[in-house]
Amino acid sequence: MIVALTGGTGFVGRAVLECLLDAGHEVSALARSIQVPLAGVEWVLGDLSNREALAELVRGVDAVIHVAGVVNAAEPQGFVTGNVHGTLSLVEAARDEGVPRFVHVSSLSAREPGLSAYGASKARGETVVKASLLDWTIVRPPAIYGPRDKEMFELFRAARWGVVPVPRDGRASIIHVEDLARLLVALLPGADDVSGQTLEPDDGRPGGWEHRELALAIGWAVGRRPRVLGLSPAALRRAAGVDGFLRGKAAKMTPDRAGYLSHPDWTGHADAQVPGHIWEPKIETRGGLKTTAEWYQEQGWL
Repeated sequence: MIVALTGGTGFVGRAVLECLLDAGHEVSALARSIQVPLAGVEWVLGDLSNREALAELVRGVDAVIHVAGVVNAAEPQGFVTGNVHGTLSLVEAARDEGVPRFVHVSSLSAREPGLSAYGASKARGETVVKASLLDWTIVRPPAIYGPRDKEMFELFRAARWGVVPVPRDGRASIIHVEDLARLLVALLPGADDVSGQTLEPDDGRPGGWEHRELALAIGWAVGRRPRVLGLSPAALRRAAGVDGFLRGKAAKMTPDRAGYLSHPDWTGHADAQVPGHIWEPKIETRGGLKTTAEWYQEQGWL
């Protein structure tokens, strides 16, 4: 197949790009800046606000995998611009060019749009996709980890320092980026049991992970047994204020993120699991955490 890909230079998108090439597909990939030539990839210069670039991106392709999105923004409008307006522009380009298949990467946060501006924007992005006449499948990943990730890396670094702050209550699912990439590629052909469906994949651990369990597993991966600090919703908000003061726009713990981290259930729903004949996770999480920590160490991040 010839597949259009957004977000191909990012953490998840890069894994998807590699998976597409390994499967023998050709890729039309959107990028904001000039990229190093790569066999099997045609780079299209532009972003989700550039309609001419989007038309070029999807022209003559068999399917679209939409990974690009805004995960951190100083103002709510930043999420809307990237996750709603950008998705709408891509859907319209795919429709105008007659692309038959659209795989959209959303987020579990879309289940609770009232908790955060990010979750609200992802929910609105899903609405855009569902309203299209495309053959679509929406994927809501849980927390994604793996080499090159800069978001969950914060927990690995904290564990190395010996203290890991986590939400006090609740559970969350997790998935390795390579397993997620395999799923997105496996969905490209479409089928009655995935077309028009919203899927919530995970690492296969029933009921997900308690936050304390996951923090200790990350500690094991970096060779430490950290102290785990369970933070209340109020404490998470205070932590966001401190992080914003110390790191400004580079802060990872924002008030918006504190809002959805306070929710007690970020596990995939059983009725939204991926059919087993299409995909199953392959990477055991403790082993995946260990190899991810080793990659961080090799790169000098830890």
